[in-house]
Amino acid sequence: MPINYLNRILNARVYEAARETPLEVARGLCVRMDNNILIKREDLQPVFSFKIRGAHNKLAQLTADEKRRGVIAASAGNHAQGVALAAKKLNIPATIIMPQTTPTIKVEAVGNWSAKVILHGDDYQEAYTKSLEISKAKSLTYIHPFDDPDVIAGQGTVAMEILRQCKDDIDMIFVPVGGGGLISGIAAYIKAVRPNIKIIGVEPEDAASMTRSLIENRRVTLNEVGIFTDGCAVRQVGKETFRLARQLVDGMITATVDEICAAIKDIFEDTRVIAEPAGALSIAGMKNYIIQNKCKGKTLVAINCGANINFDRLRHISERAEIGEKRESLFSVSIPEKPGSFRRFCKILGKSSITEFNYRFADETEAKIFVGVKLTGAQKEKSLLMESFNQGGFPATDISDNDIAKLHIRHMVGGRPQNLVDEEVYRFQFPEKPGALLNFLNHLGERWNISLFHYRNHGSAYGRVLCGIQVPRAERQKFKGFLGKLNYPYWPESQNAVYKTFLR
Repeated sequence: MPINYLNRILNARVYEAARETPLEVARGLCVRMDNNILIKREDLQPVFSFKIRGAHNKLAQLTADEKRRGVIAASAGNHAQGVALAAKKLNIPATIIMPQTTPTIKVEAVGNWSAKVILHGDDYQEAYTKSLEISKAKSLTYIHPFDDPDVIAGQGTVAMEILRQCKDDIDMIFVPVGGGGLISGIAAYIKAVRPNIKIIGVEPEDAASMTRSLIENRRVTLNEVGIFTDGCAVRQVGKETFRLARQLVDGMITATVDEICAAIKDIFEDTRVIAEPAGALSIAGMKNYIIQNKCKGKTLVAINCGANINFDRLRHISERAEIGEKRESLFSVSIPEKPGSFRRFCKILGKSSITEFNYRFADETEAKIFVGVKLTGAQKEKSLLMESFNQGGFPATDISDNDIAKLHIRHMVGGRPQNLVDEEVYRFQFPEKPGALLNFLNHLGERWNISLFHYRNHGSAYGRVLCGIQVPRAERQKFKGFLGKLNYPYWPESQNAVYKTFLR
Protein backbone atom coordinates (compact mmCIF):
# COMPACT_ATOMS: atom_id res chain seq x y z
CA MET A 1 0.00 0.00 0.00
CA PRO A 2 1.49 3.42 -1.00
CA ILE A 3 2.53 5.67 1.86
CA ASN A 4 0.43 8.84 2.20
CA TYR A 5 3.23 11.25 3.12
CA LEU A 6 1.01 14.34 3.13
CA ASN A 7 -1.16 12.77 5.82
CA ARG A 8 1.88 11.59 7.79
CA ILE A 9 3.49 15.04 7.69
CA LEU A 10 0.29 16.84 8.70
CA ASN A 11 -0.03 14.48 11.68
CA ALA A 12 3.64 14.25 12.59
CA ARG A 13 4.47 14.60 16.27
CA VAL A 14 7.45 16.91 16.36
CA TYR A 15 6.57 19.93 18.46
CA GLU A 16 6.81 18.20 21.83
CA ALA A 17 10.59 18.42 21.31
CA ALA A 18 11.19 20.60 18.23
CA ARG A 19 10.22 24.21 17.66
CA GLU A 20 8.93 26.13 14.65
CA THR A 21 12.05 27.88 13.36
CA PRO A 22 12.02 31.29 11.67
CA LEU A 23 12.35 31.94 7.94
CA GLU A 24 14.64 34.97 7.69
CA VAL A 25 15.60 37.28 4.85
CA ALA A 26 19.34 37.14 4.07
CA ARG A 27 19.68 40.83 3.27
CA GLY A 28 23.34 40.83 2.30
CA LEU A 29 22.94 37.83 0.00
CA CYS A 30 19.79 39.36 -1.54
CA VAL A 31 21.75 42.43 -2.63
CA ARG A 32 24.82 40.52 -3.85
CA MET A 33 22.92 37.80 -5.70
CA ASP A 34 20.05 40.03 -6.97
CA ASN A 35 17.35 37.63 -5.72
CA ASN A 36 15.01 37.43 -2.73
CA ILE A 37 16.84 34.90 -0.54
CA LEU A 38 15.35 33.40 2.63
CA ILE A 39 17.09 31.11 5.12
CA LYS A 40 15.16 28.50 7.11
CA ARG A 41 16.88 28.53 10.50
CA GLU A 42 16.94 24.87 11.58
CA ASP A 43 20.17 25.71 13.42
CA LEU A 44 17.87 27.18 16.12
CA GLN A 45 16.43 23.82 17.16
CA PRO A 46 17.18 22.64 20.73
CA VAL A 47 19.84 20.27 19.34
CA PHE A 48 20.99 22.86 16.76
CA SER A 49 19.78 20.80 13.77
CA PHE A 50 16.61 19.58 12.04
CA LYS A 51 17.26 15.97 13.11
CA ILE A 52 15.09 16.32 16.21
CA ARG A 53 11.97 16.44 13.99
CA GLY A 54 12.38 13.02 12.38
CA ALA A 55 13.78 11.39 15.50
CA HIS A 56 10.92 12.52 17.74
CA ASN A 57 8.24 11.60 15.22
CA LYS A 58 9.72 8.12 14.84
CA LEU A 59 9.98 7.50 18.58
CA ALA A 60 6.46 8.82 19.14
CA GLN A 61 5.06 6.19 16.73
CA LEU A 62 6.61 3.22 18.58
CA THR A 63 4.43 0.71 20.39
CA ALA A 64 4.34 0.65 24.18
CA ASP A 65 6.46 -2.52 24.18
CA GLU A 66 9.08 -0.97 21.82
CA LYS A 67 9.27 2.10 24.01
CA ARG A 68 9.73 -0.02 27.14
CA ARG A 69 12.59 -2.05 25.59
CA GLY A 70 14.36 1.06 24.32
CA VAL A 71 15.98 2.33 21.13
CA ILE A 72 19.44 2.41 19.62
CA ALA A 73 21.11 4.54 16.94
CA ALA A 74 24.53 5.02 15.39
CA SER A 75 25.70 8.54 14.69
CA ALA A 76 28.67 10.86 14.97
CA GLY A 77 26.59 13.96 15.61
CA ASN A 78 23.20 15.46 14.82
CA HIS A 79 21.11 12.29 14.58
CA ALA A 80 22.57 11.12 17.88
CA GLN A 81 21.49 14.33 19.61
CA GLY A 82 18.04 14.21 18.02
CA VAL A 83 17.39 10.63 19.17
CA ALA A 84 18.78 11.35 22.64
CA LEU A 85 16.55 14.39 23.21
CA ALA A 86 13.46 12.72 21.75
CA ALA A 87 14.03 9.67 23.97
CA LYS A 88 14.36 11.87 27.03
CA LYS A 89 11.13 13.73 26.20
CA LEU A 90 9.25 10.44 25.74
CA ASN A 91 10.96 8.66 28.65
CA ILE A 92 12.43 5.94 26.41
CA PRO A 93 15.83 4.33 27.21
CA ALA A 94 18.28 5.23 24.43
CA THR A 95 21.70 3.87 23.48
CA ILE A 96 23.86 5.77 21.01
CA ILE A 97 26.90 4.20 19.34
CA MET A 98 29.42 6.83 18.28
CA PRO A 99 32.83 6.42 16.61
CA GLN A 100 35.82 6.82 18.91
CA THR A 101 36.91 9.72 16.71
CA THR A 102 33.80 11.76 17.60
CA PRO A 103 34.79 15.15 19.11
CA THR A 104 34.22 15.38 22.86
CA ILE A 105 31.74 18.26 22.49
CA LYS A 106 29.36 15.99 20.53
CA VAL A 107 29.76 13.04 22.89
CA GLU A 108 28.99 15.27 25.87
CA ALA A 109 26.00 16.84 24.10
CA VAL A 110 24.43 13.39 23.64
CA GLY A 111 25.22 12.38 27.22
CA ASN A 112 23.56 15.57 28.49
CA TRP A 113 20.21 14.22 27.23
CA SER A 114 20.66 11.13 29.47
CA ALA A 115 21.35 8.67 26.64
CA LYS A 116 23.85 5.84 27.13
CA VAL A 117 26.85 6.52 24.88
CA ILE A 118 29.11 3.72 23.62
CA LEU A 119 32.23 4.69 21.68
CA HIS A 120 33.19 2.09 19.09
CA GLY A 121 35.29 2.01 15.92
CA ASP A 122 37.07 4.67 13.91
CA ASP A 123 34.20 5.66 11.62
CA TYR A 124 30.42 5.64 11.22
CA GLN A 125 30.36 2.27 9.42
CA GLU A 126 32.00 0.49 12.35
CA ALA A 127 29.67 2.23 14.82
CA TYR A 128 26.67 1.32 12.64
CA THR A 129 27.66 -2.37 12.49
CA LYS A 130 28.06 -2.44 16.27
CA SER A 131 24.66 -0.80 16.78
CA LEU A 132 22.98 -3.52 14.71
CA GLU A 133 24.69 -6.22 16.80
CA ILE A 134 23.48 -4.66 20.06
CA SER A 135 20.02 -4.01 18.61
CA LYS A 136 19.62 -7.69 17.79
CA ALA A 137 21.14 -8.97 21.02
CA LYS A 138 19.05 -6.72 23.31
CA SER A 139 15.89 -6.38 21.15
CA LEU A 140 16.27 -2.61 20.88
CA THR A 141 14.50 -0.71 18.08
CA TYR A 142 17.01 0.68 15.60
CA ILE A 143 16.34 4.31 14.65
CA HIS A 144 17.58 4.95 11.12
CA PRO A 145 18.87 8.48 10.45
CA PHE A 146 17.04 8.91 7.12
CA ASP A 147 15.59 5.79 5.45
CA ASP A 148 12.36 5.51 7.46
CA PRO A 149 8.88 6.86 6.56
CA ASP A 150 8.28 8.30 10.05
CA VAL A 151 11.67 10.04 10.05
CA ILE A 152 10.99 11.40 6.54
CA ALA A 153 7.56 12.65 7.62
CA GLY A 154 9.06 14.42 10.62
CA GLN A 155 11.57 16.23 8.42
CA GLY A 156 8.72 17.17 6.05
CA THR A 157 7.30 19.53 8.70
CA VAL A 158 10.06 21.95 7.68
CA ALA A 159 8.24 22.47 4.36
CA MET A 160 4.89 22.92 6.10
CA GLU A 161 6.35 25.80 8.09
CA ILE A 162 8.04 27.39 5.06
CA LEU A 163 4.75 27.67 3.14
CA ARG A 164 2.98 29.07 6.19
CA GLN A 165 5.73 31.62 6.86
CA CYS A 166 6.48 32.92 3.35
CA LYS A 167 3.92 35.36 1.95
CA ASP A 168 5.62 35.57 -1.48
CA ASP A 169 5.41 32.99 -4.24
CA ILE A 170 8.42 30.72 -3.78
CA ASP A 171 10.31 29.73 -6.93
CA MET A 172 12.81 27.22 -5.51
CA ILE A 173 13.81 25.54 -2.26
CA PHE A 174 17.45 24.41 -1.91
CA VAL A 175 17.92 21.44 0.41
CA PRO A 176 21.18 19.86 1.67
CA VAL A 177 21.33 16.15 0.90
CA GLY A 178 23.12 13.41 2.84
CA GLY A 179 21.06 10.21 3.03
CA GLY A 180 18.04 12.02 1.61
CA GLY A 181 15.62 12.17 4.56
CA LEU A 182 15.25 15.95 4.64
CA ILE A 183 14.80 16.48 0.89
CA SER A 184 12.37 13.54 0.67
CA GLY A 185 10.14 14.96 3.40
CA ILE A 186 10.25 18.50 2.02
CA ALA A 187 9.61 17.36 -1.56
CA ALA A 188 6.74 15.07 -0.51
CA TYR A 189 4.90 17.96 1.13
CA ILE A 190 5.69 20.67 -1.42
CA LYS A 191 4.76 18.59 -4.46
CA ALA A 192 1.47 17.60 -2.80
CA VAL A 193 0.33 21.17 -2.09
CA ARG A 194 2.43 23.53 -4.26
CA PRO A 195 3.86 21.46 -7.14
CA ASN A 196 5.05 24.52 -9.09
CA ILE A 197 7.85 25.12 -6.53
CA LYS A 198 11.11 23.54 -7.64
CA ILE A 199 13.02 21.38 -5.16
CA ILE A 200 16.79 21.45 -5.74
CA GLY A 201 19.08 19.16 -3.78
CA VAL A 202 22.63 20.22 -2.91
CA GLU A 203 25.49 17.83 -2.20
CA PRO A 204 29.21 18.23 -1.51
CA GLU A 205 31.17 17.71 -4.72
CA ASP A 206 33.16 14.95 -3.00
CA ALA A 207 30.11 13.14 -1.56
CA ALA A 208 27.50 13.37 -4.32
CA SER A 209 25.78 9.99 -3.82
CA MET A 210 22.24 11.20 -4.65
CA THR A 211 23.43 13.09 -7.74
CA ARG A 212 25.20 9.99 -9.05
CA SER A 213 22.25 7.75 -8.17
CA LEU A 214 19.72 9.92 -10.01
CA ILE A 215 21.97 10.12 -13.09
CA GLU A 216 22.44 6.33 -13.19
CA ASN A 217 18.85 5.61 -12.14
CA ARG A 218 20.01 3.27 -9.36
CA ARG A 219 21.42 3.63 -5.86
CA VAL A 220 25.17 4.11 -6.25
CA THR A 221 27.64 3.35 -3.45
CA LEU A 222 30.59 5.75 -3.47
CA ASN A 223 34.03 4.25 -2.87
CA GLU A 224 34.97 7.21 -0.69
CA VAL A 225 33.41 10.45 0.49
CA GLY A 226 34.93 13.75 1.54
CA ILE A 227 35.03 14.34 5.28
CA PHE A 228 34.67 18.13 5.42
CA THR A 229 30.86 18.22 5.13
CA ASP A 230 30.51 15.41 7.65
CA GLY A 231 26.76 15.90 8.12
CA CYS A 232 26.22 14.93 4.46
CA ALA A 233 29.08 12.45 3.98
CA VAL A 234 26.97 9.42 3.01
CA ARG A 235 28.25 6.67 0.70
CA GLN A 236 24.78 5.48 -0.30
CA VAL A 237 21.37 7.15 -0.04
CA GLY A 238 18.40 5.24 1.34
CA LYS A 239 16.01 3.03 -0.66
CA GLU A 240 12.91 5.01 0.23
CA THR A 241 14.62 8.39 -0.01
CA PHE A 242 15.96 7.51 -3.47
CA ARG A 243 12.48 6.41 -4.59
CA LEU A 244 10.98 9.72 -3.45
CA ALA A 245 13.81 11.85 -4.85
CA ARG A 246 13.51 10.16 -8.24
CA GLN A 247 9.81 11.08 -8.34
CA LEU A 248 9.77 14.49 -6.71
CA VAL A 249 13.14 16.30 -6.85
CA ASP A 250 13.57 18.73 -9.76
CA GLY A 251 17.37 18.84 -9.85
CA MET A 252 20.68 18.43 -8.04
CA ILE A 253 23.72 20.67 -7.81
CA THR A 254 27.06 20.32 -6.00
CA ALA A 255 29.44 22.64 -4.16
CA THR A 256 33.16 22.47 -3.39
CA VAL A 257 34.77 22.73 0.05
CA ASP A 258 35.86 26.31 -0.72
CA GLU A 259 32.35 27.28 -1.84
CA ILE A 260 30.87 25.80 1.34
CA CYS A 261 33.36 27.77 3.45
CA ALA A 262 32.34 30.94 1.61
CA ALA A 263 28.68 30.12 2.33
CA ILE A 264 29.45 29.72 6.05
CA LYS A 265 30.82 33.26 5.92
CA ASP A 266 27.72 34.45 4.01
CA ILE A 267 25.42 33.06 6.70
CA PHE A 268 27.55 34.56 9.46
CA GLU A 269 27.47 38.02 7.86
CA ASP A 270 23.66 37.94 7.56
CA THR A 271 22.74 36.19 10.83
CA ARG A 272 25.88 36.30 13.04
CA VAL A 273 25.54 32.52 13.37
CA ILE A 274 28.22 30.02 12.37
CA ALA A 275 26.65 27.19 10.38
CA GLU A 276 28.21 23.76 10.18
CA PRO A 277 29.39 22.80 6.66
CA ALA A 278 26.22 20.79 5.98
CA GLY A 279 24.16 23.75 7.21
CA ALA A 280 25.77 26.11 4.69
CA LEU A 281 25.67 23.59 1.85
CA SER A 282 22.29 24.78 0.52
CA ILE A 283 23.51 28.39 0.30
CA ALA A 284 26.64 27.28 -1.56
CA GLY A 285 24.57 25.27 -4.04
CA MET A 286 22.03 28.07 -4.43
CA LYS A 287 24.78 30.56 -5.32
CA ASN A 288 26.14 28.15 -7.94
CA TYR A 289 22.64 27.65 -9.35
CA ILE A 290 22.02 31.41 -9.59
CA ILE A 291 25.29 31.95 -11.47
CA GLN A 292 24.85 28.97 -13.79
CA ASN A 293 21.23 29.75 -14.65
CA LYS A 294 21.45 33.57 -14.51
CA CYS A 295 18.57 33.76 -12.02
CA LYS A 296 17.33 37.23 -11.18
CA GLY A 297 14.43 38.50 -9.09
CA LYS A 298 13.41 35.04 -7.84
CA THR A 299 12.29 34.05 -4.35
CA LEU A 300 14.66 31.32 -3.16
CA VAL A 301 14.67 29.44 0.14
CA ALA A 302 17.79 27.71 1.52
CA ILE A 303 17.72 25.36 4.53
CA ASN A 304 20.39 25.98 7.16
CA CYS A 305 20.08 22.47 8.55
CA GLY A 306 22.48 22.77 11.50
CA ALA A 307 25.12 24.59 13.51
CA ASN A 308 26.97 21.78 15.28
CA ILE A 309 30.50 22.78 14.42
CA ASN A 310 33.73 22.32 16.34
CA PHE A 311 35.41 25.60 17.20
CA ASP A 312 38.76 24.22 15.97
CA ARG A 313 37.42 24.00 12.42
CA LEU A 314 36.94 27.76 12.11
CA ARG A 315 40.61 28.34 11.30
CA HIS A 316 40.39 26.03 8.32
CA ILE A 317 37.07 27.54 7.20
CA SER A 318 38.34 31.12 7.34
CA GLU A 319 41.40 30.16 5.28
CA ARG A 320 39.25 28.65 2.54
CA ALA A 321 36.33 31.11 2.51
CA GLU A 322 38.15 33.81 0.56
CA ILE A 323 39.06 31.35 -2.19
CA GLY A 324 35.48 30.08 -2.23
CA GLU A 325 34.23 33.63 -2.65
CA LYS A 326 36.67 34.15 -5.53
CA ARG A 327 38.27 36.89 -3.44
CA GLU A 328 41.67 35.24 -3.11
CA SER A 329 43.78 33.26 -5.54
CA LEU A 330 46.92 31.25 -4.93
CA PHE A 331 49.74 31.28 -7.47
CA SER A 332 53.04 29.57 -8.02
CA VAL A 333 55.29 32.23 -9.56
CA SER A 334 58.87 32.12 -10.88
CA ILE A 335 60.89 35.30 -10.37
CA PRO A 336 64.57 36.02 -11.11
CA GLU A 337 66.82 35.56 -8.08
CA LYS A 338 68.19 39.12 -8.08
CA PRO A 339 67.66 42.40 -6.20
CA GLY A 340 64.54 44.34 -7.19
CA SER A 341 62.58 41.37 -8.55
CA PHE A 342 60.05 41.33 -5.73
CA ARG A 343 59.47 45.09 -6.08
CA ARG A 344 58.83 44.70 -9.83
CA PHE A 345 56.44 41.85 -9.09
CA CYS A 346 54.49 43.98 -6.61
CA LYS A 347 54.23 46.80 -9.15
CA ILE A 348 52.47 44.43 -11.53
CA LEU A 349 49.93 43.66 -8.80
CA GLY A 350 48.97 47.35 -8.71
CA LYS A 351 46.20 47.84 -6.16
CA SER A 352 45.74 44.10 -5.52
CA SER A 353 46.92 43.13 -2.05
CA ILE A 354 49.24 40.23 -1.26
CA THR A 355 47.63 37.97 1.35
CA GLU A 356 50.47 35.47 1.57
CA PHE A 357 54.06 35.28 0.37
CA ASN A 358 56.18 32.17 1.01
CA TYR A 359 59.74 31.89 -0.24
CA ARG A 360 63.11 30.34 0.54
CA PHE A 361 66.31 30.50 -1.51
CA ALA A 362 66.64 27.50 -3.82
CA ASP A 363 69.20 28.39 -6.49
CA GLU A 364 71.07 31.44 -7.75
CA THR A 365 69.08 32.04 -10.94
CA GLU A 366 65.39 31.59 -10.19
CA ALA A 367 63.12 31.78 -7.15
CA LYS A 368 59.82 29.92 -6.78
CA ILE A 369 57.31 31.79 -4.67
CA PHE A 370 53.97 30.73 -3.24
CA VAL A 371 51.79 33.84 -3.29
CA GLY A 372 48.21 34.65 -2.33
CA VAL A 373 46.52 37.66 -3.91
CA LYS A 374 43.33 39.37 -2.73
CA LEU A 375 40.75 39.81 -5.50
CA THR A 376 37.69 42.05 -5.78
CA GLY A 377 35.49 39.28 -7.14
CA ALA A 378 35.36 40.49 -10.75
CA GLN A 379 34.98 37.56 -13.16
CA LYS A 380 38.01 38.15 -15.39
CA GLU A 381 40.31 39.50 -12.68
CA LYS A 382 42.27 36.30 -12.15
CA SER A 383 42.97 35.71 -15.86
CA LEU A 384 44.04 39.35 -16.31
CA LEU A 385 46.39 39.02 -13.35
CA MET A 386 47.91 35.83 -14.77
CA GLU A 387 48.42 37.60 -18.10
CA SER A 388 50.14 40.52 -16.36
CA PHE A 389 52.49 38.17 -14.49
CA ASN A 390 53.52 36.33 -17.64
CA GLN A 391 53.94 39.48 -19.73
CA GLY A 392 56.04 41.01 -16.95
CA GLY A 393 58.48 38.11 -17.08
CA PHE A 394 57.11 36.22 -14.08
CA PRO A 395 55.77 32.82 -15.28
CA ALA A 396 52.79 31.95 -13.05
CA THR A 397 50.49 28.99 -12.43
CA ASP A 398 47.10 29.24 -10.73
CA ILE A 399 47.08 26.71 -7.85
CA SER A 400 43.83 27.85 -6.17
CA ASP A 401 42.18 24.49 -6.87
CA ASN A 402 45.10 22.33 -5.73
CA ASP A 403 44.15 20.78 -2.39
CA ILE A 404 47.74 19.92 -1.47
CA ALA A 405 48.68 23.57 -1.98
CA LYS A 406 45.87 24.73 0.31
CA LEU A 407 46.11 22.05 3.00
CA HIS A 408 49.86 21.53 3.27
CA ILE A 409 52.31 23.30 0.96
CA ARG A 410 51.34 26.84 2.00
CA HIS A 411 52.60 25.93 5.50
CA MET A 412 55.77 24.14 4.33
CA VAL A 413 57.56 26.29 1.74
CA GLY A 414 61.15 26.25 2.89
CA GLY A 415 63.49 25.20 0.11
CA ARG A 416 64.52 21.87 -1.35
CA PRO A 417 66.80 19.29 0.29
CA GLN A 418 70.08 18.43 -1.40
CA ASN A 419 70.90 14.86 -2.49
CA LEU A 420 67.52 13.44 -1.51
CA VAL A 421 66.84 10.20 -3.36
CA ASP A 422 63.91 7.79 -3.73
CA GLU A 423 61.35 10.06 -2.07
CA GLU A 424 57.73 8.98 -2.51
CA VAL A 425 55.06 11.41 -1.31
CA TYR A 426 51.62 10.34 -0.13
CA ARG A 427 48.64 12.04 1.42
CA PHE A 428 47.04 10.08 4.28
CA GLN A 429 43.82 10.38 6.24
CA PHE A 430 44.33 9.49 9.91
CA PRO A 431 41.51 8.92 12.43
CA GLU A 432 41.81 11.79 14.89
CA LYS A 433 42.42 9.72 18.02
CA PRO A 434 45.31 8.96 20.39
CA GLY A 435 47.76 6.44 18.97
CA ALA A 436 46.96 6.96 15.28
CA LEU A 437 50.43 8.32 14.46
CA LEU A 438 52.14 5.61 16.52
CA ASN A 439 50.13 2.97 14.66
CA PHE A 440 51.38 4.43 11.39
CA LEU A 441 55.00 4.43 12.57
CA ASN A 442 54.71 0.88 13.95
CA HIS A 443 53.56 -0.32 10.53
CA LEU A 444 56.38 1.58 8.88
CA GLY A 445 58.94 0.12 11.29
CA GLU A 446 62.59 0.95 10.58
CA ARG A 447 62.64 -0.21 6.98
CA TRP A 448 62.10 3.21 5.32
CA ASN A 449 63.08 6.74 6.27
CA ILE A 450 60.50 9.52 6.63
CA SER A 451 61.83 12.52 4.68
CA LEU A 452 58.83 14.88 4.94
CA PHE A 453 55.89 15.11 7.32
CA HIS A 454 53.13 17.68 7.73
CA TYR A 455 50.02 17.39 9.88
CA ARG A 456 47.65 20.13 10.95
CA ASN A 457 44.55 19.70 13.11
CA HIS A 458 41.38 20.88 11.35
CA GLY A 459 38.95 20.08 14.15
CA SER A 460 37.33 17.14 12.36
CA ALA A 461 37.21 13.42 13.07
CA TYR A 462 40.11 12.80 10.68
CA GLY A 463 43.57 14.31 10.47
CA ARG A 464 45.20 15.06 7.12
CA VAL A 465 48.84 14.17 6.71
CA LEU A 466 51.35 14.73 3.91
CA CYS A 467 54.28 12.33 4.20
CA GLY A 468 57.46 11.76 2.22
CA ILE A 469 59.13 8.34 2.54
CA GLN A 470 62.40 7.22 0.97
CA VAL A 471 61.69 3.93 -0.79
CA PRO A 472 64.41 2.41 -3.02
CA ARG A 473 63.06 1.24 -6.38
CA ALA A 474 63.77 -2.42 -5.52
CA GLU A 475 61.47 -2.14 -2.47
CA ARG A 476 58.47 -0.44 -4.11
CA GLN A 477 56.42 -3.66 -4.13
CA LYS A 478 57.00 -4.25 -0.41
CA PHE A 479 56.05 -0.64 0.23
CA LYS A 480 52.74 -1.15 -1.57
CA GLY A 481 52.14 -4.08 0.78
CA PHE A 482 52.75 -1.75 3.74
CA LEU A 483 50.19 0.71 2.39
CA GLY A 484 47.63 -2.08 2.04
CA LYS A 485 48.11 -3.26 5.64
CA LEU A 486 48.04 0.27 7.05
CA ASN A 487 44.26 0.53 6.54
CA TYR A 488 44.32 4.34 6.29
CA PRO A 489 43.01 5.99 3.11
CA TYR A 490 45.93 7.32 1.05
CA TRP A 491 46.62 9.10 -2.23
CA PRO A 492 49.97 9.29 -4.13
CA GLU A 493 51.17 12.87 -4.57
CA SER A 494 54.73 12.50 -5.96
CA GLN A 495 53.58 13.93 -9.30
CA ASN A 496 51.69 16.86 -7.78
CA ALA A 497 52.94 20.06 -9.42
CA VAL A 498 53.14 22.11 -6.21
CA TYR A 499 55.18 19.42 -4.47
CA LYS A 500 57.65 19.41 -7.40
CA THR A 501 57.79 23.21 -7.45
CA PHE A 502 58.31 23.96 -3.78
CA LEU A 503 59.64 20.86 -2.02
CA ARG A 504 61.44 18.62 -4.51
